[in-house]
Amino acid sequence: MNSILMLIFEILYVITIISVVIVVISENRNPIKTLSWVMVLVFLPFAGLIWYLIFGQEFTKKQVITKRMYSKLKKRPLDEIGTLEEFAYPREHASLIRLLKNLDHTPLLGGNDVQFFTECSDKFEHLIRDIENAKNHIHIEYYAFDGDAIGTKVRNALIEKSLQGVEVRVIYDSFGSRKTKKAFFEEFRKAGIEVEPFLKLALPKITSRLNFRNHRKIVVIDGQIGYVGGMNIADRYIDGFKWGIWRDTHARIEGKGVQGLQSVFLIDWFFVSQTLITSRKYFPELPSFGNISMQTVNSGPMREEREISHGILQAIYDAQKSIFIQTPYFIPPEALLEALQAAAIRGLDVRVMIPEKSDVKLVHLASLSFVKEILKAGIKVYLYDKGFLHSKMMVFDDSLTLIGSVNFDSRSFEHNFEVEAFIYSEEIASQAKEIFIEDQRSSAQVSSKEWMKRPKLKRFFESLMRLFAPLL
Repeated sequence: MNSILMLIFEILYVITIISVVIVVISENRNPIKTLSWVMVLVFLPFAGLIWYLIFGQEFTKKQVITKRMYSKLKKRPLDEIGTLEEFAYPREHASLIRLLKNLDHTPLLGGNDVQFFTECSDKFEHLIRDIENAKNHIHIEYYAFDGDAIGTKVRNALIEKSLQGVEVRVIYDSFGSRKTKKAFFEEFRKAGIEVEPFLKLALPKITSRLNFRNHRKIVVIDGQIGYVGGMNIADRYIDGFKWGIWRDTHARIEGKGVQGLQSVFLIDWFFVSQTLITSRKYFPELPSFGNISMQTVNSGPMREEREISHGILQAIYDAQKSIFIQTPYFIPPEALLEALQAAAIRGLDVRVMIPEKSDVKLVHLASLSFVKEILKAGIKVYLYDKGFLHSKMMVFDDSLTLIGSVNFDSRSFEHNFEVEAFIYSEEIASQAKEIFIEDQRSSAQVSSKEWMKRPKLKRFFESLMRLFAPLL
């Protein structure tokens, strides 16, 4: 009897696996990703099926938000600004600016001042000061909002402003903030603060939501001051690890460019609360705070377009002199990988900096598997060895800087909800390059000869993880 039941189970399981494989193939995904899922399902049948149920399903794209509603929400807040004047920008980026405007309804906004932070303590010091000086509203959205010392300090500052009559809204990602106790966020609500999780992780929807994370880090204060970059709200960003510091980059923006961040936040707010906010008071008329122009681009799995990756690809095509990239994870889609290689081959100074050690070991192994081929194309590779490099910054030539939440990997480009500031300024590009070069002093440049001397077993595991790179 037992043997018959076991046979029935095995037959049903084989049918299930075959059915899932057929579904994966029928979805017309990227062929590399399709092959990776088929391999996982065939060679790791039990674990592979569970992994697919949690991370592999695509139907969440249809559940998140319709294209029509997304377009309406993207345009409507920006319509409140009124007629947008033309701002000065480096003409070599005209094609990129048009691309982003057409793809994502993203206007070029000028009159900005931009300040970089490379020390997490400095960022939080300025952030709390700006919160304390808020007059009208504060909008905060973070992937990780921990209930530790710095999280409590930020929470208390927000509660104080709420009690003073300032509107405060908070969005946190359910997965990124999963270790934070519910009681921590209840303190917000008790003070009259509106706080909402993004894609709340609750059965039975957990399997369709876990793979789609809101990775954005956005702060908007009074529609005038904004923050964007790689730093979440957690003590580890200040304290680092036992084996090294946490090296990150964040930007403070003051000016019209903040209205782009505001638009992204209000789109997400509609999604989490079903409340449409388009009042002009959230998009105030502002004087000029500087001569810097920028576009704020958001991307996510609810749309077929890959706004940020398309923008980066265009920036690579347009580059004439140099491309500097800092990223904690380097698992580029094929199109971006080939574009970088082609840029180096045609003579550009292309540099990629990643950490020597990482907080996610399997992803790091996959990242290292790309080093050999980009070295072969003439790309310079630097391994940051002072600690964990979490900075997400790119500099193209002498006039374009990208900073935001995007890692240079498939997850950021395809699965996560991300935001990126495209900043058009020679001054800012010069500052960003100085940051990169300063980090080079704490990095080891990789040589092809030495790289190939590493143990074969290590190189094999890197190559093995490379096979699963599209799924990480």
